[in-house]
Amino acid sequence: MAVLIWIILLVLVNTDKGSSVMLRKRCMLGFCVSFPEEEIKAEAGLCVVIPCSFSTSSSFTPQNMVWFKCDASKSKCAESDIIFHPNRRKVQDGFRKRVSLLEPDLRLENCSIIVNDLTESDSGSYQLRLNGLNYYGNQEGFTFPVRAFVSAKALSQKPTVTVPPLTEGQQGSLTCTAPGLCSGSDPKITWTWTEGGKEEFRFTGNISVEKMTEVTRKMSSTLTFNSLAESHDANVTCAVRYRNNITTLETVTLNVTYVKEIEVSGALIIREGETLNLTCSLDSFPPSVLTWTKSPETTETFLQINSSDFYGSDNNSRSFQQEQRDGMASFSLSNVTAEDSGQYICTAKHLNTTLMERVDIKVIYMRSLVMSDDRTVEEGNSLNLTCWVESYPLSRIRRLWKIHL
Repeated sequence: MAVLIWIILLVLVNTDKGSSVMLRKRCMLGFCVSFPEEEIKAEAGLCVVIPCSFSTSSSFTPQNMVWFKCDASKSKCAESDIIFHPNRRKVQDGFRKRVSLLEPDLRLENCSIIVNDLTESDSGSYQLRLNGLNYYGNQEGFTFPVRAFVSAKALSQKPTVTVPPLTEGQQGSLTCTAPGLCSGSDPKITWTWTEGGKEEFRFTGNISVEKMTEVTRKMSSTLTFNSLAESHDANVTCAVRYRNNITTLETVTLNVTYVKEIEVSGALIIREGETLNLTCSLDSFPPSVLTWTKSPETTETFLQINSSDFYGSDNNSRSFQQEQRDGMASFSLSNVTAEDSGQYICTAKHLNTTLMERVDIKVIYMRSLVMSDDRTVEEGNSLNLTCWVESYPLSRIRRLWKIHL
């Protein structure tokens, strides 16, 4: 069971998570130790587990263990190379409070250690010594000649930032989880919010700690805010700084679901013969699909018909153009006539919502003056002449003559 526990910890804590853990057992003079066959890879700022198990002859009773780190060229590390010892005063200054046993009960024959707050200088060879009582009850120690090797590289792991769906007007929360599951010094987690290339604010978040095992824990920080349309496309950076100023960061871009009001541009009153240009736009995310319709003559969208279908094919002097893209729809109609007056509707589809904006188009026109055809009258009767003109806006006729003959 003890072996299974430190194998799980090795997978959780060490960098090379996809590699298998292969231990090699070596024995000498009744003392056996098992170390990984390959170099253990780790990253600065995080931690490393050195998995280790041991066994001794029945005539030896282990009492404590000592770990050393020294140059591999040395056959045996010196007292000045101690990184873990029951007496902490004998530990090198740079390793104090950084090295812990995974299992303090030596009866379980687990000699694994975890080294926190790694730096690249922690790369090298690690040696184990067992101290205890021999058959005669005398103090005795055995230093294993085989060693474990650690390679600590620059930190490459990044924080994990979780972003839930965000909707305008609702509260949103981002969670930044620091890489690694180490039990060393708490990192400093800083949030930076940038909109339109301008840094809006920066602050250090509170850290929540979730205990995973006795020697591992997950540390995270949560940023809570009100989701606004202006927050869409904002960049939020989570920077995690470990001891020795080792920093890693991750940036996410926010997607906020929102929809504004439809905006219509273009002249609503034009003269006959001119060109009608209307553009409908809607600021939203995700982008909306917009279409134009004319009421009440037709309910088909302009993008589904051509100019000859809608206006007749006998007028070659007219041209019809339409354009549609995300968040915008526009059309252009040349040489408008009075029949083109009416209500035009812009319809927007945004997710499960339909929005509409109506505009009334008025075409200014005036037809030729028309006189009544009854121009013959008998003597003594009244002559009534009527003239009228079709136009918009209504024309004012100056005089109406009534002549008695």
